[in-house]
Amino acid sequence: MKLYSYWRSSCAHRVRIALSLKGLEYEYIPVNLLKGEQSDPDFKKINPMGTVPALVDGDVVISDSLAIIMYLDEKYPEPPLLPPDLHKRAVNFQASSIVLSGIQPHQNLGVLKFIEEKINSEEKTAWVTNAITKGFTALEKLLVSCAGKHATGDEVYLADLFLAPQIYGAINRFQINMEPYPTLAKCYESYKDLPAFQNAAPEKQPDAPASTS
Repeated sequence: MKLYSYWRSSCAHRVRIALSLKGLEYEYIPVNLLKGEQSDPDFKKINPMGTVPALVDGDVVISDSLAIIMYLDEKYPEPPLLPPDLHKRAVNFQASSIVLSGIQPHQNLGVLKFIEEKINSEEKTAWVTNAITKGFTALEKLLVSCAGKHATGDEVYLADLFLAPQIYGAINRFQINMEPYPTLAKCYESYKDLPAFQNAAPEKQPDAPASTS
């Protein structure tokens, strides 16, 4: 398998966690988003959207993080990324969706660059802070009654794969205070004890700048 990734991409980060949890080996192919390598014609043959991640598994090419994770979970079912309980499954999908559609797109590099160029950097900061705050508030309310050691219990499931990169970025890129979100903060601390999560961390990737390691 080949994974086209960028060290700081939260979408690629999710997939790296899934690969690590499944114990799967893969070739890491860096795509430098700051240098615009995602717009290279050769890369766009793999992913016409020009985004990371993209997974190549033999003749199979998938270029959406959720689709990649679900593909991996069905092809390599252990450990499972969805709980057997139907309600908890729904909560996992809901939490993932909040990150996938309600937070991450608003902090996308292209969106932030557009806001900064068209308005100013202060509005860019306000925009991303509002998006993360709104999403984290919803996630805290969703998970407070079902969280255990991790987001929906004591086992790692889909929601955790989406939460970990989002919280990492909120803290390290956007300096978000996690005090109003104790459930999310507790989950994030739990991920620090899991090798699969630590191996997938941005600073551990081969294309990460030396100053981050």
